[in-house]
Amino acid sequence: MLLVQNVSKLYRLYKSPWDRIRELNPLHGGPLHTDFWALRDISFSVEKGEVVSLVGPNGCGKSTLLQIVSGILQPTQGRVVTRGRIAALLELGAGFNPEFSGRENIFINGEIMGIGRAEMERNLPAIEAFAEIGEFIHRPVKEYSSGMYVRLAFAAAIHVDPDILIVDEALSVGDAVFANRCIRKFEELREKKTTILFVSHDLGLVKQLSNRAIFLLNGRMEAEGQPKHVIDKYIGVVLERQKAFGQQEASPQLAASFRHGDGTSQVTEVLLLDQGGRSCGVVSSGDRVAIRIRARFREKREHPMVGILIRNRIGMDIYGTNTRIEQIDTGVFGAGEEMEIDFSFECWLTPQQYTVTVATQHPDGSSHDWLDDVLTFDVVSQRVAAGVTDLRAKIECRKVQSGVTSLTPGPPR
Repeated sequence: MLLVQNVSKLYRLYKSPWDRIRELNPLHGGPLHTDFWALRDISFSVEKGEVVSLVGPNGCGKSTLLQIVSGILQPTQGRVVTRGRIAALLELGAGFNPEFSGRENIFINGEIMGIGRAEMERNLPAIEAFAEIGEFIHRPVKEYSSGMYVRLAFAAAIHVDPDILIVDEALSVGDAVFANRCIRKFEELREKKTTILFVSHDLGLVKQLSNRAIFLLNGRMEAEGQPKHVIDKYIGVVLERQKAFGQQEASPQLAASFRHGDGTSQVTEVLLLDQGGRSCGVVSSGDRVAIRIRARFREKREHPMVGILIRNRIGMDIYGTNTRIEQIDTGVFGAGEEMEIDFSFECWLTPQQYTVTVATQHPDGSSHDWLDDVLTFDVVSQRVAAGVTDLRAKIECRKVQSGVTSLTPGPPR
């Protein structure tokens, strides 16, 4: 059981470290800090065996709340009551010693969790099988690849039979195969009546795993209830923000995780448009959408190439194309002229979050302006499908008996 009562968390923000010291001087006049409430009056309970998810935009207080529930942070106001052993998957491998072997770090992790060596010995075969790092379990973790490191850390944290499991976006670790294995493990824990509180930006996963969802916004609880209804409210807020953003003037400096190129042209706007031509950030699986790119040329260029690349939440390339592949002649642009180009398609992707990378390029493939992850959007659907694409398979079932085949058609699509 987990009970959160009127929890608030206050941070004092200083312009410089010296201001913190100056403020201690009794001769100094007023305060040199500003108050920032990361959480305000958060109250909810999670019963035994219940799975509750926290959703909301970045910076809304989700991770802070999990750290308070886990005992890492103390609330400024309110209290948290827990019963049973708590396992927290917040920063995977935070307690690992790089000089020790994977096996030794497993036992260290058990000590941190308050689990005896005998119990960890019993858990060891399951941890090794889940992590799948082979003989590297006996090697120092400093020799591990990043994927091996997070697989072992996740396996060590989750195989401790907790009464309460706290998870912060840990389901996005590793490759697609391992991520699927993690989800199956969570479903297994749910069947064992383990209480789970987790954060995820994957709205499809929230619907799949949760009994209840809580929407946090600006440190406050905006909604609580059935995952579908809470997600609908969250999506509504996202759409309102997208609408407000679309009404602003386009900024010449787009946010991107990485940007490079020789500057021959500059991408000035990237939008995801729905069927009505409106800017959007949430798409229903199967809807027709368009990625619109606008670029301004600084030099005269003939037949420039423009491309897009869609990636999923773990960075895997899902779909990419460009004007050369599609045999589109973009024409000739002089200095100061602008290009606007739409890539439209039916978005048969499964529910999760995706990013869009765009680029303007020379015909030889070198970049004018390349922007990684310049746009983020969510796909939602009432259907559940594995993987990243929904191929809408038609199913026909046959019973074969005594050499006679009878056909049972699937439901109409």
